[in-house]
Amino acid sequence: MATTVHPGACPLDCPDTCVWQLTVTDGRPVALRGDPGHPFTRGALCGKVNRYLDAVTGPDRLTTPLVRVGPKGVGPVSYRPASWDEAVRRVAGGLRASIDINGPESVLPYYFAGTMGLVQGWTMGPRLFAHLGASRLRTTICTAASRAALGSVYGGSVGFEPESVVEAKLIVLWGANLLSTNLHHWPFVREAQQRGAYVVTIDPLRTDTAARSDAHVAPLPGTDAALALGLMRHVRDLGGVDRPWLAAHTVGWERLEARLDEWPVDRAAAECGLDVDVVRRLGERIATTRPTAIRIGLGLQRHAGAGQAVRAIASIPLVTGDFRYPGGGALATTSGHHRIDSDRVARPAGMPAPPARSINMSRLAAALTGEADPPVTALVVFDTNPVATVPDQNRLRQGLTRADLFTVVLEQRWTDTCDFADVVLPATMQPEHLDLHTSYGHHYTTLNLPVLDPPGQALPNTEIFRRIAAALGLDHPRLRDSDEELARQLLDGTGVSYEELTRRTYARATGVAVGSAPYAQGGFPSLDGRARFHDPRLTAQGVDPLVGYTPPVEVGDATLARRFPLALISPAGRFFLNSTFASLPWHRGRTGPPRIHLHPVDAAARGLVDGDPARVHNDRGEFLATVAVDDATRPGLAFTYKAYWARLSPGGSTVNAVTGVRDTDLGGGPTFHDTRVEVQAAPADLLSADGAGRPAPTPPRRRGRLSPADRCH
Repeated sequence: MATTVHPGACPLDCPDTCVWQLTVTDGRPVALRGDPGHPFTRGALCGKVNRYLDAVTGPDRLTTPLVRVGPKGVGPVSYRPASWDEAVRRVAGGLRASIDINGPESVLPYYFAGTMGLVQGWTMGPRLFAHLGASRLRTTICTAASRAALGSVYGGSVGFEPESVVEAKLIVLWGANLLSTNLHHWPFVREAQQRGAYVVTIDPLRTDTAARSDAHVAPLPGTDAALALGLMRHVRDLGGVDRPWLAAHTVGWERLEARLDEWPVDRAAAECGLDVDVVRRLGERIATTRPTAIRIGLGLQRHAGAGQAVRAIASIPLVTGDFRYPGGGALATTSGHHRIDSDRVARPAGMPAPPARSINMSRLAAALTGEADPPVTALVVFDTNPVATVPDQNRLRQGLTRADLFTVVLEQRWTDTCDFADVVLPATMQPEHLDLHTSYGHHYTTLNLPVLDPPGQALPNTEIFRRIAAALGLDHPRLRDSDEELARQLLDGTGVSYEELTRRTYARATGVAVGSAPYAQGGFPSLDGRARFHDPRLTAQGVDPLVGYTPPVEVGDATLARRFPLALISPAGRFFLNSTFASLPWHRGRTGPPRIHLHPVDAAARGLVDGDPARVHNDRGEFLATVAVDDATRPGLAFTYKAYWARLSPGGSTVNAVTGVRDTDLGGGPTFHDTRVEVQAAPADLLSADGAGRPAPTPPRRRGRLSPADRCH
C-alpha cells in the first residue's frame, strides 16, 4: 500500500485560499487537512471544505460528455452519453451557427468563481472567446461595487495587511461574518481581542461573529453609508480628525467636511434605525482609538447604494489617519496588491481579439429575455451555476428554455443549469488538474498540481477549450498553450517563479510585509498617490462625485412596503459555499431545508410559529421555506440563506425567484439584499418533499437564536 501526501490549494470562492495537504493511498484520496505551516491556513479547514473529498469521490460526478435528446429543463432524462469527438463537434457547430446568423457577439461565455483558479477559470476560456469576438462578460456578481468604490477612493482594491490586524486596538467588522465567510482571519482578530482590542460587528443580523464581538450594531439593510457619515461627523466634532495626514495624502476633505455638517448623529441614527447613543459611542471609540481596523465585508454591497456605502466606510480611516499604523486602516479585499494580471494572459499581445460589447453577468436574466441586441443565441457556462446564483430566477429559466439558444455547460456534477444545456461536458476537480491561485484575503500565491486521475473521461477546462478551438478550425498557437505555460505567463513579472512554487507550493507575492503599514506615507495606487473623497470621474456615471449616501431602492420604497412589508436579505450559510456543496448529502443534512427567519414580532403578526411551512413571495416570484422564529434578526427584516439548488428545493424555486435585476450605483453589481417580500402560511404538504421527490430534512428547533446548523467554529 503506497501512501503519499500532496500540497494543494482550496479552489473555492473564499478570501482564505487555504493551502491543504491531501493524503493519497493507492491512487485514492483518503484524507484532507489544512497545511499547519501556512501562515494564514494554520492547519485548519472550514466546515465546508473538511468534507471536500465527498465532492471529489462522489458517485454523482459527471464522467462522460452528454448531449440533449429531449426537452430542456427536465433533468438528466433528456440526455444520452456521447464521445468527446461528437460532443465537441456539436459545440463547434452550435457556436458557428450562432455566429453565422447573428455575428460573434451572439456568443456569450458565462463564468465566475466555481473555481478561483486562474489557469482553469480565467485564461484559456476567456482567451478563446476573446479571439472569436464573442461578447465580453462583465464579472460583476460578487465584488463589482466594492472594486469600483475602492478604485475611486484608494485607486485600487487595497487596504491594511490582514495578518497585522493583531496590532489594532479597535476592530470594526462591517458586514463581515468572518466565522462563515473568512474563517481564517478570525484567529488574528481573536488574538487582537485577547491583547485588549475592542471588536465591533456591524451587521443587520446577530451572526456568530457578532455574538463573539464586544458589541453589535444592527443598522437597517442598505443604510451603511448613512452610518459611516454620522460616525465621521461625530469623529470630527470630537476632534478626532488627523488633519496633517489628510492634507498630505488625500483630496477633497474640505468638500466632505462640509457634507458632514448635514449628518449629525441623530439623523444618521434615525436613517439606520439605531439608538442615537449606539452611534455616538461607536463614534467616540473611533475618534480616540489608534489604530482602528475596519474589515469591510461583501454582503453590504448587495443594495442599490452599495458603491457609496463602500466609499463612505473606506473614508473613515482616512479621516482618522489610521493608515499611519500597522493594523490600521480599512480592508475589503487584497486583490489589488497581487501582481498577476489575468486579463493580460486572457488577451495576450499579438493574438487578435476583435472589439466586442460587454454583458453584465448580473443581468443574465434580462440579457436572455430581450435586453441584448443582437440576441445571445449561444451560451457557454463554466465555473458557475447561474440558475442557482443569478437574480430573477424565473425570468432566467424562461430565457434558458428558448428554442433558439444553444447552451453548453462544463460541470463536475449535475446542476440546475445542466437541465437547460444542449451539451454537458465533464470537468475535473482541483486534485485532478494544474492551477494557480492568488487570494482576495491574504498576500500569498499558491500552485496546485494534479495528483489524482480524473474520473472517467473528465477533462480540465483548459483542455476542453483547446479541443473546442481546434474543432472551430482556430489555429493560433496561443490556443494550444499547456497549463504549465499558462501558469508561467501568469507569473511573468510578479517576482515569483513557477520553479519556486513547485518547490514550496506558495509564496508571499505582493511586496507588502507582515507588520507593515503600506500606506503610512500615502502612496495609494491612484495616479497621484492620494486617496479621494471627491472623484469627478463619477459624474459621467450619474454618481455623486463626493462621498455620500444613496438609499436602498426597494427596501426604501414606502409604497411597496405596504404590499411587501418585509425586507429580505440572503446571506451565506456555514455549509454551502455559494452553490458548490448544495447537492451533497452531508452538507445538505447539516444545513437543513430552506428556512425563512422571522423576528418573533413578525411571525406573530402572521400567525406563524417555528416550523410552519411558508410561502415567501413578491411580484417576481416565490419560494417555499420552513419558518424559523429567530431574534437574531430585527422586526421588519427577514433572512434566508442563499445557494440552495432549485431542483432540490420545495416547489422547485429558491430565494432568487424573488430577487430582482437591478444594478448597484457603482460597478453594475447585483442587489440581492434590496428586496421586499411578504411571508404567508403554506400548505404543509408542499414542504413534505424536496425538489427531487425525497423527504425534506427536519429543521432544527429554534430558541430565538442561531441553530447549530447556522453556527461556525
